[in-house]
Amino acid sequence: MKKLHIETYGCQMNTADSEVIATILAPEYTTTADIKEADLILLNTCSVRDNAEQRIHKRLAELKALKKRNPTLKIGVVGCMAERMKEKLLTAEDVVDLLVGPDAYRELPQMLQSGKNVSVELSESETYDDILPTRYDTNGISAFVSIMRGCQNYCSYCIVPYTRGKERSRNAQSILDEVRDLVNKGYKEVTLLGQNVNSYLFKSENETVNFAELISRVAEISPLLRVRFATSHPKDLSDELLKAMATHPNICRSIHLPVQSGSDRMLKVMNRKYTREWYLNRIQAIRHYLPDCAISTDVIAGFCTETEDDHQQTLSLFREVGYDSAFMFRYSVREGTLAQRHYEDDVPEETKIRRLEEIIQLQQRLSLQSNERDVGKTMEVLIEGVSKRSNSHWFGRNSQNKVVIFPKGDCKKGEYINVHIESCTSATLFGSVVEK
Repeated sequence: MKKLHIETYGCQMNTADSEVIATILAPEYTTTADIKEADLILLNTCSVRDNAEQRIHKRLAELKALKKRNPTLKIGVVGCMAERMKEKLLTAEDVVDLLVGPDAYRELPQMLQSGKNVSVELSESETYDDILPTRYDTNGISAFVSIMRGCQNYCSYCIVPYTRGKERSRNAQSILDEVRDLVNKGYKEVTLLGQNVNSYLFKSENETVNFAELISRVAEISPLLRVRFATSHPKDLSDELLKAMATHPNICRSIHLPVQSGSDRMLKVMNRKYTREWYLNRIQAIRHYLPDCAISTDVIAGFCTETEDDHQQTLSLFREVGYDSAFMFRYSVREGTLAQRHYEDDVPEETKIRRLEEIIQLQQRLSLQSNERDVGKTMEVLIEGVSKRSNSHWFGRNSQNKVVIFPKGDCKKGEYINVHIESCTSATLFGSVVEK
């Protein structure tokens, strides 16, 4: 069989999509980690941030030499960047043979046979719900399961609605079947994925299933299965979901709730559809129903028109919430977004960098404080693999999604084990196994 090499860039959604692609191509291609033996190389791309796209351009330049040595090698760009840049990539990057958008993966086999090189049309119905993905690059413990595609929130800085199309939810039964298959294959953890999982809503003649109902059904498949999800939009985080999480102990005590800014004025400019007060109300609800829940977030420094007062309000929100962790970025213009069309990128780059660094420094202190509160506790950890820093140690995560490192002992990968936490850094917990 021919050999397929896939490189995935960006979010967890792209990882799940790469598995769908590998499955679609499986009749003709088997996956390989060795790029030199590949007949087809696909770069699964992300357009959310400029640096992600720059990595792709750099990678394509690196692949030119490989293609010169192997003229029959085909190289494709798939995913969001293919949809966003379309034919520009074919003309600007002479190494690219085909472009395939996130809703056109089913066309890949026919495109490779016919020589057609572009398919980037968005769909209002494609969810790939009949495809049981090939887990070709996994630890065998954790897996991603897409439950919906697209987004229609139109946050002014975000390119996703234009590269992934309208929001549509996958058939609930197909999701449950996929999770059952994973459990039967020995997987211990699934992460339910969507641009906004809270708005999941599947309707059929027989039933209507929202996200709270779906995640409850997933959790009930096996008490030994951990269930996570990403990402939540604050405007749709319901008490019903929080109650469902509280009812099922195997739904992990971890919620990623992007805030983007602590300023009401900036939230309006960003078209986030909630206020600071609403957001803090949702934080209070999480604390009420799930007192042991870890909360993480996303934030953008230096968005259009952001003042020093807006920035200080973001810092004060971080202090008030006390996030356990955060993904923090400085704003970069994405062509085609509402912000690019209607606002001036008027915050100087040096100001963006300084504000981002202040947020990072604050979050490092908050993360350290969060981890210090865990020292002395005993917590259940799912062993995912060997620590990168020491072959004599395992790494795993607890329900709060925190990384825990501990000596191997007699434990095995894929086991749940109780670990007594003895020390920490801002990023990691360290401990020892509590004897069974």
